[in-house]
Amino acid sequence: MTAGGGRNWRLVRADTDAVPSSVRRFMARARQRRLRAALPWAVGAGVVLVVGGLIWMVYGTSVLGVRQVRVVGTEVLSAVQVEQAAAVRMAEPLARVDTDAVRSRVQGLAAVDHAVVSRDWPGTLVVEVVERTPVAAVAAAGNASYTLIDTEGVAFRTVPRKPAGLPLAKLAAPGPSDVNTRAALTVLAALTDDLREQLVAISVEAPARIHLLLRKDRTVIWGDDSASEVKAKVSTALLNRDGRTIDVSAPSVVTIR
Repeated sequence: MTAGGGRNWRLVRADTDAVPSSVRRFMARARQRRLRAALPWAVGAGVVLVVGGLIWMVYGTSVLGVRQVRVVGTEVLSAVQVEQAAAVRMAEPLARVDTDAVRSRVQGLAAVDHAVVSRDWPGTLVVEVVERTPVAAVAAAGNASYTLIDTEGVAFRTVPRKPAGLPLAKLAAPGPSDVNTRAALTVLAALTDDLREQLVAISVEAPARIHLLLRKDRTVIWGDDSASEVKAKVSTALLNRDGRTIDVSAPSVVTIR
């Protein structure tokens, strides 16, 4: 004690042995419980950080950006023409590229029937193109050029000369909505191989006035496009008969002259 009657207190660190073992065990178990309770939160936070980082890297940076546009399936078109129509910005995150919009732009090319656009990780956009297949050529005035049409009547390409093996279609106003064009396409689709081999041109002055012009100046009067498969078989069977004109407009009553 001090002279004034007060006490002089001094803090002293207790030795470990001074704490009962039961208390130490209780405190250790409490720490373990706190650690176990915090562990899921720590793991969850770590997962969120990792996933968030990956999402940011994929969608927000150019690490996985477009490095190449690979064009597949072109014959008439060049890869450059398709790339220009696709209008994809290089280094744009591949995951953010609007593939539907790219497909729509590519299908805007006249020669493209349809296209498929897909991602090839880590940095390639693949554009698969299916071009239109010509089934006939329509001559311009004076035969200065020829317009190719496909099975739907779509005019998609102009060439200076008629491609070999492609029939000439004599149509006033070729196009998908033209009744004469649709009639011609119906007949062309029904022809047999033998008849197609002999075919030089198809003339449609009106839906019921269809004529096939064959080799050796022979003509098949087709009439309209009804029963075209029957007319095609009948015409084929009569190709070896004499006569320059075969009339199958009424296939049950055929005339040759």
